Amino acid sequence: MGHGIAQVFAMAGFEVWMRDIDENILKNAMEKIKWSLEKLHSKGRLSETPREIISRIHATLDMNEACRNADFIIEAVPEILDLKKKIFSEADSIAPSHAILASNTSSLPIQELANVTKRPDKVIGMHFFNPPVILKLVEVIKSSYTSDETVQIVIDLAKRLGKEPVLVKKDSPGFIVNRILGAIIHEALWMLEDKKFGVKEIDAACRFKLEMPMGIFELIDYIGIDVVYHMMKAMIDRGAPFTLTKSFEELFKSNNLGVKTGKGYYSYPAPGKYVKPSLSSLMGQNVNSLQIIAPAINEAVHLVEEDIADLVDIDKAIRLGLNFPHGIFEIADNFGLDNVLNMLNELYNKRKMDIYKPRKYLASLVENNNLGRKTGKGFYEYDVDVRKLDTLKIIREKPLAWIILNRPQKLNALSIEMLDEIKRTFAELDKDKDIRVIIITGAGKSFCAGADVKSFENFSGVDAFKYSLKIQDAFGEIERVGKPVIAAINGYALGGGLELAMACDLIIASSSAIIGQPEINLGIIPGAGATQKLARIIGSNKAKELIYTGDMISAEEGARYGLINQIALAEELEYIARKIGLKIAEKPPLSLMIAKYVINYGKDVAEKVGKIIEALGFGLVRSTRDAEEGIKAFLEKKKPKFKGE
Repeated sequence: MGHGIAQVFAMAGFEVWMRDIDENILKNAMEKIKWSLEKLHSKGRLSETPREIISRIHATLDMNEACRNADFIIEAVPEILDLKKKIFSEADSIAPSHAILASNTSSLPIQELANVTKRPDKVIGMHFFNPPVILKLVEVIKSSYTSDETVQIVIDLAKRLGKEPVLVKKDSPGFIVNRILGAIIHEALWMLEDKKFGVKEIDAACRFKLEMPMGIFELIDYIGIDVVYHMMKAMIDRGAPFTLTKSFEELFKSNNLGVKTGKGYYSYPAPGKYVKPSLSSLMGQNVNSLQIIAPAINEAVHLVEEDIADLVDIDKAIRLGLNFPHGIFEIADNFGLDNVLNMLNELYNKRKMDIYKPRKYLASLVENNNLGRKTGKGFYEYDVDVRKLDTLKIIREKPLAWIILNRPQKLNALSIEMLDEIKRTFAELDKDKDIRVIIITGAGKSFCAGADVKSFENFSGVDAFKYSLKIQDAFGEIERVGKPVIAAINGYALGGGLELAMACDLIIASSSAIIGQPEINLGIIPGAGATQKLARIIGSNKAKELIYTGDMISAEEGARYGLINQIALAEELEYIARKIGLKIAEKPPLSLMIAKYVINYGKDVAEKVGKIIEALGFGLVRSTRDAEEGIKAFLEKKKPKFKGE
């Protein structure tokens, strides 16, 4: 960290004195800086030559030489409080009176460092993240002594270094990032202690459901089990509500410390040789990702309640410091704050630990029905419009639209009126440029239990024929709409309900969902396309088995047949559907539309003709402005912004 911070300052044009206690350490540091600068130079990311930058770094063993003319001093010695106090006291006695003294500590109290100096108003935390040259985040930590002038100087300094500063307004255990990471570590350790899930299962849920760059045990191994142990203990000693498990304590004492020793939660080829563990999304299928993240959300709320940090800064810190795709409050809003609150209450009732006691601010939001994205307001506000029809509820949550089948007392059975409203609603949403993805689900405990049998009990044969065409036409509208459609199956999807789901582009199902084509039990056959669609998706033999027997199957079995794209726990279904929907919504709308049409209609023709259709589609999307944007962004190594043009 020390040499990396020195390099960052030198790259920004500052003269830097880098002091350490051993000549070999300094020599090694200069070699690493030289290697890093040459690598950046080869990629065209430096405005100066490596030699010019290195000329501004002066290595020394002499504390007096390093500090006597300094305007700003930052220490990056090991996380030992007494050692840091010694450094601060010595630097304070040497440095000019105007000099600011900063610590790169990740969790130790700035207040106690300030106490050993005669300039407590000029003592501050400036926590870089590793590697400092690459990562943008800097936590600026204010003690009760630190002056506003000092805070502003350090924030401006961080920006001059090309960093993204976040302000920690009070000296709190773990500051922002480590406090929230600590809560995730705490819960992962206790989930492992429960022995319901193993390391790989929990890590798979972290990676694939929460989209963390590493599984939490993988991250602990990578950081070092000893480092994590001391970090957690330091926060606990200062009042953080974490409790270490017996198995974690034993692993620490066994000296199996992760990557550095070649063994921790995972085994590695050799000490210091990191190899990413092989995980699959199926491994974490039954792990509740909300349980992993809910305590961290609660701790983030604590930081806001105690005025330790602002909500926006906390989310920025999580995105930049932990490399999460979303901030912790954004994740909470996506899950639904009512679901977060329920999970915390469930965990508190089970374990009786303070970390699970829901914070008042969270409880008040839920009490006022501010539940996140789904209600238009949670920690953030969203542009949400809710409209109720006779049988449907439509929620426009730009860029998503939710169609909720709303006859829960009838298990959302399909009536003539519902079919008309489905067709009309999809046609309307197809014209809405603000909506890029449509998600359809059911109110209550069922997606759709099929057609409302009462509506056709007196049908003649001709009536039944016309009804079949009507339902096929309504579902055909789903296939014709030029936007991706996701079915989120939450319970029964039977008969026409499964046929409705099959008309969608993707199917996500609750692990408790039940699907099937039971029409044969009524003396009839499917009439909304299952005899054709089901056979094409899972093969004619398996389709015949389901249709002939009328058997209902689990979501897991449906996934094995290729009928269901992804399975989620009931508490995660809305979150997973929204996450996938938002991910798709970032893609170019016109390309998505053409891809959908090419796939849907190309499968019905000979392969040679299908390939011609694909080539025509490729030519068509290449002529769009979005294609120009995508290609340009790729070449410039930046994220494209697609406008649907």
